[in-house]
Amino acid sequence: MKITAYADRLSAAPGEIINFFVSCDGVSRYRADIVRLICGDLNPKGPGYKERVIKTPANKTYKGRKQTIAVGSYGCVPSHAVLEGLTTLSVQALIWPTTPDKGEQVLLAKWHDRRGFELIIDQSGAATLRFGDGVRGKTISTGTRLLARRWYRVGATIDGQTGEMTVYQEPLEALPKLHDRGRAATKIKHGAIALPAVPLTIAAGLSNSRGKTLTNRHYNGKLEAPVIADKGFTPAALQAAAARIRDGGMVPSIVAAWDFSHDMASTHFVDRGRHGLNGTLINLPARAMTGHSWPGGQGVTPSQHPEHYGAIHFHDDDLYDAGWECDFTLTIPSGLKSGIYAARLRAGAEEDYVPFYVRPPKGTATAKIAFLAPTASYAAYANQRMTTDARWAELMMGRLTSWTPQDIFLNKHREYGSSLYDNHSDGSGICYSSWRRPVLNFRPKVTLYNGSPGSSLWAFNADLHLTDWLEAKGFRYDVITDDDLHAEGIALLKPYRAVLTGSHPEYYSIPMWQAVKDYTHQGGRLMYLGGNGFYWRIAYHPTLPGVIEVRRPGPAIRAWDAKPGEHWQSFDGLEGGLFRQYGMAPQSITGVGFVSQGFDASSYYRRTRASRGARARFIFEGVKDELIGDFGCQGGGAAGIEIDCADVALGTPPHALVLATSENHTENYLLVLEELVVTLPTLNGRDNPRNHADLVFYETPNGGAVFSVGSIAWCGSLSHDRYRNNVSRITENVLRAFASDRKF
Repeated sequence: MKITAYADRLSAAPGEIINFFVSCDGVSRYRADIVRLICGDLNPKGPGYKERVIKTPANKTYKGRKQTIAVGSYGCVPSHAVLEGLTTLSVQALIWPTTPDKGEQVLLAKWHDRRGFELIIDQSGAATLRFGDGVRGKTISTGTRLLARRWYRVGATIDGQTGEMTVYQEPLEALPKLHDRGRAATKIKHGAIALPAVPLTIAAGLSNSRGKTLTNRHYNGKLEAPVIADKGFTPAALQAAAARIRDGGMVPSIVAAWDFSHDMASTHFVDRGRHGLNGTLINLPARAMTGHSWPGGQGVTPSQHPEHYGAIHFHDDDLYDAGWECDFTLTIPSGLKSGIYAARLRAGAEEDYVPFYVRPPKGTATAKIAFLAPTASYAAYANQRMTTDARWAELMMGRLTSWTPQDIFLNKHREYGSSLYDNHSDGSGICYSSWRRPVLNFRPKVTLYNGSPGSSLWAFNADLHLTDWLEAKGFRYDVITDDDLHAEGIALLKPYRAVLTGSHPEYYSIPMWQAVKDYTHQGGRLMYLGGNGFYWRIAYHPTLPGVIEVRRPGPAIRAWDAKPGEHWQSFDGLEGGLFRQYGMAPQSITGVGFVSQGFDASSYYRRTRASRGARARFIFEGVKDELIGDFGCQGGGAAGIEIDCADVALGTPPHALVLATSENHTENYLLVLEELVVTLPTLNGRDNPRNHADLVFYETPNGGAVFSVGSIAWCGSLSHDRYRNNVSRITENVLRAFASDRKF
């Protein structure tokens, strides 16, 4: 892939501006065209790939250039005279290293051109102090290897008058047979300390390249309570003095005592010392992480006991913003139809797309129908690497999987960041995902390993099956996004008679969830056209655009497990996890909820007696078939991939009609973990009748209604036989009724 790109926003209204950032590797010039995306499926047995070029001033040829991505999180404190004026220096931090053997890693540093100090983990995994005056230098190591995932007090002292240098590492919990305590001392002959006028860095070092400041030697692990003093302290005394400062006391010799437990939603960290040397966090290291004093147990939350969450987990592969320079801009033309668009970039055989959404101006609607694009879920899967990284991928799929060019590129170019389904290089789960980078599976024409055989589409590209159907049937509709919904709430939905979800709206913030619930109870009509929706609780960053957070405690189907005490979201302070765990199961909003998944083949639904009653007559008008959806592009059927069923005990309204139920799923379909009380040998689709999808309809207050299909594969069946099939007819019947003035 020689062209990759991203935009600075997902959603824009006419008159608003989108900036595009492009990197070309070996490509001198490329052509950009704005296109409207209708269908992104290249499957020859599918509806066919469809896009339309839109004439705009941005459509032209541009000069290509290569842009790089600097990954790795760190803290940065601006240069300050009080630091540069130190003559004696004591530094310390509490650390919980996760990869002490990976090579040199910076803990705290004020270093430039061989001048200043660095407290580091050296090549052997030991705490080390490096000092230099620009000409001569000295490095001293404890010579004792730090162990992974143990808390240590590490620090150093440089006495500018005596020339004494010390460095130490002390485990906070001494255990027999573990020889991980170390201390070393030496003397330097040259003169007083002279620290350079550069920023102080935490968890990374600084370097210069062609006049540009870069970072290197990123630390992996938690770091807490960094402190700097202007005189020598014993290790325990320095830690105690810094603690007094953070509690509001005064210790004159403490120059700075940084407190990571304050304002954990922000990208800033505060200095409780008298000089106010506050800093900034770069590339979103994980906050609201348990610190050295976390006691465990119930009721110990970041909001109530922030002192136990004073650690930040830094990673050498954290990424928020690729930081590229803008290459071209687009002002959304006045009158441009709401829909899904993209900047199509081409140079010979090389091609990339950057999708975006054109929505109506805020507070308005141009149609009675809205497609609510599940952009939060797209962000959760952004640059998913399980194809290449998950050793169990093919076992879970029940088949061989193929690698796309995007998979191969992402496997090689780790700097493009990963998804919320992946792990950091130190094995910890990734809890933040950002749009400020090229997201290579957020593209038309792209297949993914967890899409079922046939079209093998997932998320964004799978949802283009729905927009293709809307176009084929001649429906007028607007497109809005999860990001819009989180920001505007129910006001975004109110102008619409009917709102359609995508195939997999899995990730929801509480404001989004509540807005949809309120919409259905205030007369709105919801068509849930997917599976495993309204499942994970997430948070959006309060100030940074395009960032979501998820924490993954069990029980749930999850790619990684949140550690004890770390299931609290840093962005909003609320508990992460499944909505089901907090009495907000999907059944209470859509009538169905996640029950099973399988990726080898999809099945069909069999109609129930309820489908033949008067309340359901409008849904099945013109449909005489007993079996619904025994065809389709996604696994050969309309019921599959991830499926949901009704359950009154979890919130399905008692008056809801179960219109059809799927059957004959394969042994690869297994009950999800939250459905299990005890494991049994009969958990698969052949042996357990609980493994099924339900087609559900029910009325809501004030003339509203909900229709749910409980299957990711449903939209992949809409185009079968040129859109003349029972899945298409049922969907059309419901949508026409929902978009009408009819009251239910």
